Amino acid sequence: MKIVVWIASALLAVTFLVVGGGKLLAPTAELHQTAAGVPVALLKLAGAAEVLGALGLVLPAATRIRPVLTPVAAVGLVLTMLGATITNLAVGVPASAVATLVLGAVAAFVGWARFGPAAVRPRTGGRRAEPAGPTVRVDG
Repeated sequence: MKIVVWIASALLAVTFLVVGGGKLLAPTAELHQTAAGVPVALLKLAGAAEVLGALGLVLPAATRIRPVLTPVAAVGLVLTMLGATITNLAVGVPASAVATLVLGAVAAFVGWARFGPAAVRPRTGGRRAEPAGPTVRVDG
């Protein structure tokens, strides 16, 4: 299960880095031509959310520093893809709506898995945990 989640996370991260990065780096005039009536500022905001979500899908779990941020990022991407699906349907682009719906479903799977069966434990920092109570020594 963990391998499947890592593969899904990596594929989603690459997809969102490419798509979101494209929105962020594209000139405003170019985005305006392909926006189908969607405000360019909204596309730039979506691009930023997608890039941050992509990083959040992989980095916290890979470094084991605040790994709870990985499923939080996945949930954020689910919400972003839900908004994208609704927008695509509203502007009359059902093929894109299907793609965003599929990406949202995969992100939902990653979020569910990282909150549950494939959760990543945080790094302990190399420090040993102190015993909870007094230590009793038994010589025998």
